[in-house]
This record gives sequence, structure tokens and C-alpha cells, in this order.
Amino acid sequence: MPPTMATRARFVYTRRRADDEDEDEQQQEISSSSSEDDQEEEEEEEAEASDEEGVAEEEVAEEPAARKPPAAAAAAGRGGRKGPITISLKKVCKVCKKTGHEAGFKGAVYIDCPMKPCFLCKMPGHTTLTCPHRVAMEHGVIPAPRRNTNTSLDYVFQSQVKGKISMVKPRFLVPNQLECGNIKFHQRRVTCLEFHPTKNNVLLSGDKKGLLGIWDYVKLHEKITYDSVHSCILNTMKLDTANDAVLYTASSDGTIRSTDLDTGMGSPLLNLNPDGWNGPSTWRMIYGMDLNAEKGLLLVADSFGFLYLLDRRSKERIGQPILIHKKGSKVTGLHCNPAQPEVLLSSGNDHFARIWDTRKLEPKSALASLAHGRVVNSGYFSPRSGSKILTTCQDNRIRVWDYIFGDLESPSREIVHSHDFNRHLTPFKAEWDPKDYSETVAVIGRYISENHNGVALHPIDFIDTSTGKLLAEVMDPDITTISPVNKLHPQDDILATGSSRSIFIWKPKNDSDDPTEERTSQKVKEYVYSSGSQKKANGKRGDSSDDDSDGGSDGKNKKAKKTRFTHTAKGKGKSKA
Repeated sequence: MPPTMATRARFVYTRRRADDEDEDEQQQEISSSSSEDDQEEEEEEEAEASDEEGVAEEEVAEEPAARKPPAAAAAAGRGGRKGPITISLKKVCKVCKKTGHEAGFKGAVYIDCPMKPCFLCKMPGHTTLTCPHRVAMEHGVIPAPRRNTNTSLDYVFQSQVKGKISMVKPRFLVPNQLECGNIKFHQRRVTCLEFHPTKNNVLLSGDKKGLLGIWDYVKLHEKITYDSVHSCILNTMKLDTANDAVLYTASSDGTIRSTDLDTGMGSPLLNLNPDGWNGPSTWRMIYGMDLNAEKGLLLVADSFGFLYLLDRRSKERIGQPILIHKKGSKVTGLHCNPAQPEVLLSSGNDHFARIWDTRKLEPKSALASLAHGRVVNSGYFSPRSGSKILTTCQDNRIRVWDYIFGDLESPSREIVHSHDFNRHLTPFKAEWDPKDYSETVAVIGRYISENHNGVALHPIDFIDTSTGKLLAEVMDPDITTISPVNKLHPQDDILATGSSRSIFIWKPKNDSDDPTEERTSQKVKEYVYSSGSQKKANGKRGDSSDDDSDGGSDGKNKKAKKTRFTHTAKGKGKSKA
């Protein structure tokens, strides 16, 4: 019972008790009374009780009214009748709006609402802290079968020849140590990352504002930003395989642009909104884009479910747009098969990932439709053979198909992983390790935080997709924000992560047995603070984007042991440190 009702009941009970005592004294003095008089007295008592409740209500309402400021009291007087005031001191859950429990962060630990299903696996009966998939990620996953297809020659090779041949594939190294970082390199949150194919130390990045960044993470201070590439979110970027100085970018402003990385000069290849903004019902955004190098085709998909083909040489559109997903639904990603580029994989928010033959593209002509529970964030073929498929879905599931020419009705396995989010985050996408010859290792950021010495950290997970096991979780106390954008280097054991407006580089730890060598090899983490992190006169940092930052639970970053500062002097569409 709310405090107002409880106070009102105490007032009524006290007045009734006093009246009852007076009535008992009067009844002792009166010797007889008729039933009709008793009935009249009961009716009078009920009327008095109702009058007393009204008095009690006025007394309770007068008490908070006395505490109102004069302006509020005058407004209430002008409005006429005063509204009831209720004050509740009980705990109310922000998730289910019921009393008796709370949900949310308690320090560095997130407490689930007991009235809702588990946030991780979406199943009732337990909380996220006790979810079996959080204890062991491989829980319920059916490992990939090991087929015995060897012949007699294979056995001879195994016993006599293979023992004398050194292993071609190097051992798997996890880049689990933070090497350096570019703090607040972008003005808004990072949306995509890409390593340069020929310049191993150069990393390309895009952000929500449409800015393109180029950073040499070895020289640390050498970086360039082009702030006139797009007018809003830069969603995807692809480097031209014939000319690595040309970058193709896709944006939510509905354009595809070709940008020269040396000069920053760009030219539009496609504009889906030539008439400008006419409302959200007609504005087309581009999320999915990929390059078919053999055919010289640039494949683009918009937020209305249509696919466009562009000739990379003539820079003209080929044919008419083709509906590949439900009309009006967003196509979130495109990927051409690395072994058979004419085979295309598309993913969309109509809860499907679809396989197409680009030589025979027609509506409803998909080779296969892979059903999912919710929006499909991404879908990728395996990087070498192209025979496997890896998808990331908003239902906290990573799905793996081991063979694209087999039964595609259901995935080979589903791995429960935390990447469901509400908004203000770049979508999580599980990506293959391009260096892994076995095509089993994938990397993805995690949404649910882990308690690390009282600090809530969001790890980056390396997962074995053949078994569902967690190979490694990468985190650092200096990074308390979420890292939804992750990219593995195609040749080196390097991981690049985009967390909020910052970019970080990870390398493997040195496992040397010599302590002297280990001490000399250990490098102090080096951070570069860009112009977006310079303080203004009022003490606040410029270019803040609280509406879309990938913030952690406490929002505080610890200072690095060693820092280097640099400024970027902005010019016309370009800035260079």
C-alpha cells in the first residue's frame, strides 16, 4: 500500500475509534432503541465516515502542498482541483516495472530481472550469471564430425612422409596484449575498419559522421583524416584489387564513392537520393557492398531490399535494381565467395541470409534461404575455400554452416554469444581469421561485461567455430568501453579494434622463458590523443557524442603509463598529423 493510502487509513481509523467511544457512552445512557433508530444510526455513521475520509484526504494533501514552491502552488490554484500525490519508497525494477527487486549494474556486475528470460540465451529458468552458455560457451554445441575419407596412399603418407615435413601452418597466436591506441581519433563512433593490402602498417577506418581515417600504427603519429567523403555514417569500405590507392565506400547518405587515398579526391559512383531529403519513406541508405574482382563488378544493396550492379571501369550502373530481400527491409551485408566470386551471400533484417548466383539474378531466385530468429547483422563465406558460412544474428546466436553444397535447412551448429544490443552501437559481426588455414577461428566483440578487479570490461572473443569453444578473451583495464568493430590482419598476428571513437592495436604477448629478454621486450603502451580529445576552456572535451558512444558501465578510462600528444590541423576536407 502506498504511503498516502496508509496515512489516510490511519487518520480514518483514529477518528472512527474516537467516535465509537462517544457512541458507546451515549448508548449506555439510552435504555432502549428501536431497530429503525439503529438503522438510521448506521446510515449516519457511514455518512460520517465518508466525511471523515474526505477530511483525512485534505489533511494529507495539505502536507505536501505546504512544501510546494510558490510557482507550483499558484499553478495548482489556477488549475483548480489538486491532483493526488503518491510517493513510493519501494524498489522498482526498470525492466518489468514491478516492485520487490531491481535489475541493472551493481558495481561491475549486471543483475538480471528474475521475471524475464536469460539475456544471453533468451531461455527462461535462470539468469545470465548462472546461464550454462556463459559458464561454457560450447554448451549444447554439436562439434563438427571428423570424416574418415583417407585412402591407403594417405596412410602411407602419414606414416612415412609427413613426419619428415615441417608444419607449414604456424601455431595460432592470439593478439592479447594492447600495443598502442589512437584515443578519440574520430569525431563519432567507429563503424568499420580495414587493413591496407600492401602497406602492412596502415589501417583505414570510418565513423558515424562519414569521416575516413588513415593511420600508420607503427609510426604512431602519422595519420590522415578526410572529413568530406560522406555526410553521414560510413558503413562499408573496400579497396580496389587492381589499384590499392583507390577506396570504395558505402554510406547511409545513399552514395557510393571512389576516393584516392593519396590526395583525398573522390568521385561519386552511385547516388540513390538525387532529389535530396524527402522524408524517411523515400530515403535510401547503403549498408552492404562487395567487389567482384574477376568481373570488375561492384555489388551494392540498399535499405529497401534492392541490389545494384556497378561497372568498376565505366563507373555506370548495369541493368535495373533487383529485389533480393523482403521489400522495404534493409540489406545489412554482402559477401562474394572467394573461390567462386559469382556466388553471393546477402544478409538482411528480414531474418534471412540468402545465397545467389549473380549470373542469373532475378527476384525470388535465391539458391538457398537461411532462416534466422532475428535481424542478421552479417554473413561471410570462409576466407580460403569459401565452403563454409558464418552469420551473426541479433538473437545472440552465431550460426555456422560447414558445407554450402550440403543441407542448408538448418545450421551445422549454433553458438550462443552475447552481442544483442539496443542502439547507439555499431552492430557486432563475427569475422573469420584470414590467416587460419583450417577456417575455424572467428573473432567478435562481447556485449555483456565481465568483472575484472571491480571494473566492468567487455572482452573480445576468439571462438573455435567447429566446437563452439572459447579460445581466448582479449581485454585490457584501460579499455572500459565496448568494442563492436574488430578486424584481424591478413598476414600478421595483429588485431585492430574500434571502441567508441578510439582505435586500438593488439599483438601477442611474448612467451619467452628468459626473464631478462621478457623485460626488454615489454613495451609500454603508447597512446596518441587526437584533436577530438583536446580540452576546451570549460573543461569539457570537444566533439563529444554521448548519444552513440560505446560506453561501458562506469564510463571511466584509466590513464596509460606513457602518453604522447599530437594535434591534427584540419584543412579543406583533409587533415594530417
